[in-house]
Amino acid sequence: MIPKHDEDFYGWAMAEASLLRQHKWSELDIEHLAEELESMGTSEKRELINRMAQLIFHLLKWQLQPDYREFNKRSWEGSIIGQRKQISRLIRDNPSLKSILSQSLVDSYEDSQVFIRKETPIDLKLLPTECPYTFEQMMNDEFYPE
Repeated sequence: MIPKHDEDFYGWAMAEASLLRQHKWSELDIEHLAEELESMGTSEKRELINRMAQLIFHLLKWQLQPDYREFNKRSWEGSIIGQRKQISRLIRDNPSLKSILSQSLVDSYEDSQVFIRKETPIDLKLLPTECPYTFEQMMNDEFYPE
């Protein structure tokens, strides 16, 4: 007996995968399979937005806190480089994410302000209303805003 989706997700997923491999189309839980596939795509989008928000956060700190930069330079550079690599890998592995970069940048900038508010003394009123960096700038290994 196949476990129910909402009672034993792991068991349900393994059973559904087995049914797919056996081409038992009529036995598949199509509605829940569709929901789970959509959820997987949404998860990738969320990861992109979160990583971009972290990158924007560190670029803003770099730009707006020059007095702290020298003391934190290695840590901030490490965070910037790390996020750039993770974003590059995520897009390499999911090329269709390129189609949502524009909206993701808007969402990421909004999310980065939460990090700014929680972790820095930077006054949010000093920030521009839109992200001051393009995606291309953010991903450029040579780009560190002054």
